[in-house]
Amino acid sequence: MVSGAGLFWAPGVEPVMALTNEEIAAQVASLRQSNERWFQIDLSSQRLTAWEGGTPVYAVIVSTGKPSTPTVTGVFEIQSMHRTARMRGPGYDVPDVPWTMYFYRGYAIHGAYWHHNFGTPVSHGCVNVAVDHAQWLYNWADLGTPVVVQQ
Repeated sequence: MVSGAGLFWAPGVEPVMALTNEEIAAQVASLRQSNERWFQIDLSSQRLTAWEGGTPVYAVIVSTGKPSTPTVTGVFEIQSMHRTARMRGPGYDVPDVPWTMYFYRGYAIHGAYWHHNFGTPVSHGCVNVAVDHAQWLYNWADLGTPVVVQQ
């Protein structure tokens, strides 16, 4: 999660749907019946899957938020895309974060060059991906691509 002065913030950007498990499941079912490209992030397995309708096209192990800074759950959309971004917050200042896709306020899917602990929740709330995988995801996605984050 990005926080601090001068950082990305999208006022008024809210989840597309309420955060109940039933509503998230209904949205997943709808996306699987479509031809739409979308991301599914499973916090329990630390896995991100890129889907085209009901067909998984790419899957990767990620690192989401640690217990003290959890990743938000719900149904969102890619709000902005940046080849690099600077991320700052309490206890961190990381320049040139590659392949950054913000999906809710300061939460993003992005490359992480500073650790290799994928499969373990260690982030400040963002979805950390190995840089090469992050580039593939960035090139595949568009603004508005749905992002489903669930337990």
